[in-house]
Amino acid sequence: METGYVYPALIAFCVSAVLGKLLVPFLRNLKLRQTERVEGVQSHLKKAGTPTMGGLIFLAAILVTCIFFAGKYPKILPVLVLTLGFGVIGFLDDYLKVVKHRSDGLYPRQKMALQIVVTAVFAVYLVRFTDVSLAMRIPFGGGRMLDLGWLAYPLLFFAVIGTVNGVNFTDGLDGLASTVTLVVAGFFTAASLMLGGGIEPVTAAVGGALMGFLLYNVYPAKVFMGDTGSLALGGFVAGTAYMLQMPLFILLAGLIYLVEVLSVMIQVSYFKATNGKRIFKMAPIHHHFELCGWSETRVVAVFSIVTAIMCLISIPAL
Repeated sequence: METGYVYPALIAFCVSAVLGKLLVPFLRNLKLRQTERVEGVQSHLKKAGTPTMGGLIFLAAILVTCIFFAGKYPKILPVLVLTLGFGVIGFLDDYLKVVKHRSDGLYPRQKMALQIVVTAVFAVYLVRFTDVSLAMRIPFGGGRMLDLGWLAYPLLFFAVIGTVNGVNFTDGLDGLASTVTLVVAGFFTAASLMLGGGIEPVTAAVGGALMGFLLYNVYPAKVFMGDTGSLALGGFVAGTAYMLQMPLFILLAGLIYLVEVLSVMIQVSYFKATNGKRIFKMAPIHHHFELCGWSETRVVAVFSIVTAIMCLISIPAL
């Protein structure tokens, strides 16, 4: 059994750690550097020039690791499809921003269209080529399942794209998205083992790859994951949840992602409705806490602890 989660975690960690040592200087030399908004948190201006697109480090580590386990664990393939698919979208977005100097990257319509296409590929793969149904486990439901019939299909698109953008919003501080998602990957590994889900090699590989990446991404970060990494991690979380029939558990284990998205939606809606007034000092909400005087490391620690607590609550909820 250990070969299903211990070895993938160790392999991915080693690959990620070694790749980071090689790729971070390479990205720096290519001048693939992060830009910071002048109107943003002022302490972040010193980060301008830090290499981005570092998500390539852990994506490569995950892919290399899963190649060794795909034959024995075929259910990891749909998760990889969604993870890599959204990683490609993020890469295109980063490429346009830092190489072509198009400040907005992909236009919103382009990004949404690509996200819908990748999600559709995953949905077809899930329904046509696996035995996993779209019925969902109900948290604290004693094993009961919720079958929404045809409504499960639009819900899948909403859940996947919402989760991906939630993780994307979470990626705003050194090590924040990496650490939160590392904890979530640990929870999904435990859930897969408990439920016999058969996807623990990919969940463990993501955990190991993120540990290796954090060697370079913790404060002060030597590299940022960029949309390449954050969109891919969102795809991983959503894909894993659906392969385990646990999309409702994203609301628990992925509470931070939800709060980050809601903070942006609330801020924008209130701003428009009141002609310029704000509820938060800045959104996403991690910046609000920064402007309240919290250090980056404190925000990351608190958000990670909250995630760990919610994951612990989610285990008996199975």
